[in-house]
Amino acid sequence: MITKEEIQELLHSTETYRVERTTSTNDMDKFQEAICAFSNDLPNSRKNGYLILGAYDNGTLSGLKVTDALLKKIAAIRSDGNILPVPVMSVDRFVFPEGEVLVAEVTPSMLPPVRYRGRTFIRIGPRRDIATEAEERLLAEKRTSYMATFDTMPCLAAKLTDIDTELVHSKFLEKLFGKELLSADKRPVEDQLSAVGMYDIENNCPTNAAMVLFGKRPRHFMPGLYVQYVRFKGEDVSSEVENEIQLEGNYCELLPRLESLLELSVIKKKPVFVSMLREEMVSNFPYTAIRELVMNGCMHRDLQSNMPLRIYEFAHRLEITNAGGLYGNARPENFPTINDYRNPLIASAMKTMGYVNMFNRGVGQVQTDLKENGNPPAEFVVDLITAFRVNVTDVANSVIKIVVKDVVNTDLSQAVLSSVPSLSQAVTSLSQVLSQVCHKLEREYYASVIKVMAGLTKEPQSLRSLMQLTGDTNRGRFKNNVMRHLLDAGFIEPTITDNPNSSKQKYTLTVKGKELMKSYEI
Repeated sequence: MITKEEIQELLHSTETYRVERTTSTNDMDKFQEAICAFSNDLPNSRKNGYLILGAYDNGTLSGLKVTDALLKKIAAIRSDGNILPVPVMSVDRFVFPEGEVLVAEVTPSMLPPVRYRGRTFIRIGPRRDIATEAEERLLAEKRTSYMATFDTMPCLAAKLTDIDTELVHSKFLEKLFGKELLSADKRPVEDQLSAVGMYDIENNCPTNAAMVLFGKRPRHFMPGLYVQYVRFKGEDVSSEVENEIQLEGNYCELLPRLESLLELSVIKKKPVFVSMLREEMVSNFPYTAIRELVMNGCMHRDLQSNMPLRIYEFAHRLEITNAGGLYGNARPENFPTINDYRNPLIASAMKTMGYVNMFNRGVGQVQTDLKENGNPPAEFVVDLITAFRVNVTDVANSVIKIVVKDVVNTDLSQAVLSSVPSLSQAVTSLSQVLSQVCHKLEREYYASVIKVMAGLTKEPQSLRSLMQLTGDTNRGRFKNNVMRHLLDAGFIEPTITDNPNSSKQKYTLTVKGKELMKSYEI
């Protein structure tokens, strides 16, 4: 709080933008407008402002008697909700021979613009006024400049010994400055790290970015700093888990291991249907696209969350989820055209180490790589608020959609189907889903089952029509090997339930069957 000597100087000060003198004790609007203006500190003086009650404009005192009631009334301005964000202020009484003064000391806000009843007040020299649109924009820019990102802030619980300084030099500083320039730098390591934002000299500790990139025990300080990879047999997290891997460590150690995980466990090559008589080896996902998505997840994640970066591989798709939704200027309506960096220091370091490019071309390149590999476009889920998710469908699942439509729209006989192995491989995706509930279904009838399911997406069909669609001429065999399994599994149902053997009997998809076919866009 200000001293009596400083008050006497301010009473006659020429720094009029910092002082408002008044003899009034009841003009609450005037008082609150003044406090709002001091909070905004448009001149960016970084100095406290003072509202002095009991003084004339020329600095002489009015002989005011400051009561406890007046002190409480002025102090209540802070929390009455009229000034937002809440101002940082203190109130005190000072006694002089000529009389008393009440002084409200106001600290410049770190979150401007500050508004009183929705209006932004500022000081322009000795005058108080309402901010123009341009002046409000300046205040908003000040707010942004005050708000340090989490990665640039000091990790107060850590010490220099908690980071691997050899990694800092070999993996980062040498690439950033070159060996010759670095070897000529004889400054203490703390000063070298401080120059690149990795050390906070004032608090004598590494920054959060240093702990993420080079920390010896980063999870000790940030519990969510790890990667969880899980491969499921089915299409959701309730299905059986085939494999689970957890990776942790600083980014210098973690990111290379993450690249190896993608190459060895996620990216797989398999023969896929290309034409009726040809197949070729294609990756389920393009490595470059998945790597870009994973590295972006590491770069943009909310490091204050306890949630890990999740890479979930399902039977026919990959789901990548990280903590933290769209950040800063990025919005659902402008993504991915506009991007912003939640962790600019980490992003810059990852660029230096060769893991990202920071050209805002990543999403576009991902979609291009997926298209060239035969995958559908990646689906970005940007409305989760506290998380960001991307779904990528594998090549086999994409091909099956083409094959099923081809089976429905083309007059292919059962003989042709059985003579082309690639078609059987291509329908495996949907067949596996069907066989999970049609346990006794023989593989040679998968194509017929798919044709029946796809044919019923248009309208109900008679048994004869479905037999013609599949090319099967044996009624008993068709009912036993195809229809019975679909009925038992609940994928289809008869339209005439009280007379199953009616001559007018037809079959249609159930809700369960429709949902399955809808998932294949059929």
